[in-house]
Amino acid sequence: MKTRSIAYAATTALTALGFAFGGIADLMHNPEVVEGMTHLGYPAYLATLLGIWKVLGAAAIVAPGTARLKEFAYAGILFDLTGAAFSHAASGDPAGQVITPLVLLGIAAASYALRPASRSLGAPLLAEKASSAAVGGAAASAV
Repeated sequence: MKTRSIAYAATTALTALGFAFGGIADLMHNPEVVEGMTHLGYPAYLATLLGIWKVLGAAAIVAPGTARLKEFAYAGILFDLTGAAFSHAASGDPAGQVITPLVLLGIAAASYALRPASRSLGAPLLAEKASSAAVGGAAASAV
């Protein structure tokens, strides 16, 4: 395996596992989750919605052949983690609690950036443009 492939697999696994386990904790209304939500000023029922989204997002980023769904999942991860950092900052939490979601965001961003072309939304479009250009070019030279 190439270094890029290993880095992609590692960052994607960390992101998916973090969101899957975090989502399960949210869905179970773990006491720390409820306490954290209350501290940040959010209702406890929001944990259920976030939990569902986290579990689905984790599944989406590891599922094969779902490039468009992956784009939405990575966007959701961005919203979740930046929202968490902002919420902790606005609540006056220590810097460590503000930085932690941003570090996790860095790992998720690395996963996104290291994706192989086959898992990227642009891959089919680029291939389609290349083939249509080749066909168009061949048609133009035939005239």
